[in-house]
Amino acid sequence: MTKIDLKKDLQQFYTASADTIALVEVPPLRFLMAQGNGDPNSAPAFQQATETLFRLSYALKSMVKKEQGQDYTVMPLEGLWGTNDHTACALRPRDEWKWTLMILQPDFITKDMVAAAREAVQAEKNAPPLYDITLMRHTDGQSAQLLHVGPYAEEAASIARLQTFIKEKGYHFAGKLHEIYLSDPRRTAPEKLKTILRQPISLEVQR
Repeated sequence: MTKIDLKKDLQQFYTASADTIALVEVPPLRFLMAQGNGDPNSAPAFQQATETLFRLSYALKSMVKKEQGQDYTVMPLEGLWGTNDHTACALRPRDEWKWTLMILQPDFITKDMVAAAREAVQAEKNAPPLYDITLMRHTDGQSAQLLHVGPYAEEAASIARLQTFIKEKGYHFAGKLHEIYLSDPRRTAPEKLKTILRQPISLEVQR
């Protein structure tokens, strides 16, 4: 049985340094995605979306392993963050935040496979309702990224450092802030949480 290690194959996009800001060129990648809004600490939709993404991801992994003889690692949760007026989330009330949660999938995963996995998961005894999920490609393109180590609530200084770097290099923001959650907050102390912060950039002003 073959095993695909997506984190290793895409190492430059799933590792980062806390000391050095790196420029990367991210290709289009395939994700399970869930969209919503509101404070992630209190919005029930945020928790439901997270749980659905992982339930479907593990169901797809099991299905592929059984039917195709291939195995792969389930990737970490990721999030895109923004607001209606494109103001940085940190400057707006949390209930105005817009988020897209997502988990990277192997390129051979199809919408029909996702539908089959969804049906299997929903058929489980006492299964809670599933959040609305789509399978689609997303790319950040040219981006700047660094690693934040510590609680999510203390990301502001790291984000400010990233934004200062971008402005000093003459770039403009070209998309929503992208966070990749490398640590499981259920098993990791807040001060040891590792999160990649990635900001899409461009030399052109986005309108």
